[in-house]
Amino acid sequence: MEFLDIANQILMEQFGEFGPLLAAGILGMFLILLTLPVLLRKTRDPLDKLKRQNRAAQGGKEKQLRVSAGSDKLEKYSTFLEPQSEEEYSAIRLRLLQAGYSSRQAVRTYHFFQLLLGLGFLALGMLVTYIRSLGGELSTQSMVLTGVLPGAVGYILPKYWVNKRLEARQEEIINGFPDALDMMLVCIEAGQSLDQSIIRVARETRSGYPALSREFEIVAQEMKAGKDKALVLRDMSERTGVQDIASFVTVLIQSATFGTSIADALRVYASEMRDKRVMRAEEKANKLPTKMTLATMMLTVPPLLLILIGPSVYDIYLTLQNTNF
Repeated sequence: MEFLDIANQILMEQFGEFGPLLAAGILGMFLILLTLPVLLRKTRDPLDKLKRQNRAAQGGKEKQLRVSAGSDKLEKYSTFLEPQSEEEYSAIRLRLLQAGYSSRQAVRTYHFFQLLLGLGFLALGMLVTYIRSLGGELSTQSMVLTGVLPGAVGYILPKYWVNKRLEARQEEIINGFPDALDMMLVCIEAGQSLDQSIIRVARETRSGYPALSREFEIVAQEMKAGKDKALVLRDMSERTGVQDIASFVTVLIQSATFGTSIADALRVYASEMRDKRVMRAEEKANKLPTKMTLATMMLTVPPLLLILIGPSVYDIYLTLQNTNF
C-alpha cells in the first residue's frame, strides 16, 4: 500500500489530480491492445481445404459444406468469441446444455455477453470514478475498486446466471423424475413399448416439469430417427447431469443387454426413487431447525434481554444521576 501511495502521489504531481485515473486508462488500453492480436488470430479452418478441393472438382462451382445461420450476427466474430480448444469448447457446451441452452450458437452468445457486460460495467465504473474524483481526491485503492471491480462483476455475471439456471433445472428434473418413472411403469405394464411410454410421459409431464418433458421428447425424436437406443439414453444422461438419470440409463441398458424384463427393473428403480425423494424431504426437514437457530437468536434474544435487563439498567441510570446531583 505504501508503494501505491507513492506512485499515486508521483502521478498527481506530474499530471494533476486525474493522473492516477489517466494511468489506469492507459494501462487498460495497453492490455486491450496486447490481447487483440491473440483474439483476432484466425486459425485455418480444415473445411477450407475441402472447399477448395470441391471447387476444383466441380469446375469452379462452390459447394456449401456447412449451413450457417443467416440470422446469427455473431458468426463472423466466432474466432475470438468461441474457445479454440476442443476440450474447453466441449466443457462450456455441455454446461450450457445442462442449463437448458441447446441452440447451436449458445457458446458464442455466452462469451459475447461476458465480453459485453465486462466492458460495459468497466466503462460504467470508470465513469463513476471520474465523477467521484471531481468531488474530491480519491485513494488508489478506492479508484481500483470503483473502476475495475464492476468490470470483473460484469464478466462473472453470465457464468453466475448459467450456474443458477443449471441448478434450478436439475432440481426440477430431480423432483419430477419419480413421478415420470411411475407413469412409465404404468404405460409399460399396460402393454406399450418403451418408445411409446417415453412419448406418453413427455406429453403428460409437459405442464408440471417442462425441462424433464423436453428431455424425454428429445429421446423420443432421436429414437424415431433411428439412433442407437443406448447412445440416445447416454446422451440424455449427459445433457441433464443428474445422477438419478444416469442410474436410470444404466438400468435400462443392462436390462436390454441381459434380456431381463424392463417392467421389473423399472418397478424396483421407481420404488427406490420414491424412497429417495422421501429421504431428501426428511433431510431438508432435519436441517430446518439448524438453519432457524441463528434467526431465532437474532429475533428473540435481543427483545428478551431488553425486557429483562431494561428496567434494571434504567434504575441504575437514575440512581447514578441522583448520586451525581
